[in-house]
Amino acid sequence: MNAATFFDGEEWREGVIDLVDGRMLLRDGPAPADAPRLDGAIVGGFTDHHVHLQLVDHTLLHGSTLGRVIDLGANPAVIASYADAARFSVEFAGAFLTPVGGYPSDRDWAPAGSFREIADPPSAGAAVAEMTDAGASCVKVASNADAGPVFADDLFRVIVDAASARGLPVVAHAQGTGEAQRVARLGAARLAHAPFTERLDDTETGTQAASVAWISTLSIHDGDTLTAAVDNVRRFHAAGGTVLYGTDMGNGPTPVGLNPKELAALRDAGITGTALLRTLAPQDPRDAASTLLRLPGTDADPTLARPLTSADLKA
Repeated sequence: MNAATFFDGEEWREGVIDLVDGRMLLRDGPAPADAPRLDGAIVGGFTDHHVHLQLVDHTLLHGSTLGRVIDLGANPAVIASYADAARFSVEFAGAFLTPVGGYPSDRDWAPAGSFREIADPPSAGAAVAEMTDAGASCVKVASNADAGPVFADDLFRVIVDAASARGLPVVAHAQGTGEAQRVARLGAARLAHAPFTERLDDTETGTQAASVAWISTLSIHDGDTLTAAVDNVRRFHAAGGTVLYGTDMGNGPTPVGLNPKELAALRDAGITGTALLRTLAPQDPRDAASTLLRLPGTDADPTLARPLTSADLKA
């Protein structure tokens, strides 16, 4: 039995970690006064809120510090099979929902079955039902005005309402002038990318901070686009907005695992310390199914985390 400091996803707490039937289990409560203390701190496996597992060798995530990933665009049958077989938690949106001829229907990288072209309310309802039945935890909507048509307001709302009726939030890829503002107004619960097309004014970032979460994906950008995205995130975070760590894994040569470049960009946006850990949405280490990680300390760089082993416990 070891006394241990741990992060429950929101705050630092004190608990006890013990080896039970060959498994390390963490629980709340004070340790006996004579119990040794684990050096450093314990967190659960981190979350990447924007990945594309069909575009990477997802087996490389086994044993990584990511305990959970959310796939935002894949063939629903294929990604459901990955979720069943993975040794980490996989949630998914299933296929992109996009207008006829919309992004990413013309992209060579889009796997077969990874998008559904929606022409009208009945096809929107059918697509949402299909993703729900496949096991989706959210619905991904493409709203990329830089790469083709986008949904009219009324049809976008139909998708939001259909998803809401099934208990699923809408995650929108918003790209093009005014699109981040529009999809937020129409009911998207998350933006798949922190806004990068343009600088949002302070009124807009403040309004969105109260209603929409942003998935960061800062490291896929460079130059003026990166500058705009980091500036938007800085002011959104300062206004109390929820920023979620996400990398768009599979978009080019991204690391399959925790991405140090993404973490550095989040720090540039003023998200540090415990706030940075919250963006990573670590699993609750008290959950027996959670990946357990060891950090050198409560203020440590998350890239220094490594899987906890029984050898770390002191006799």
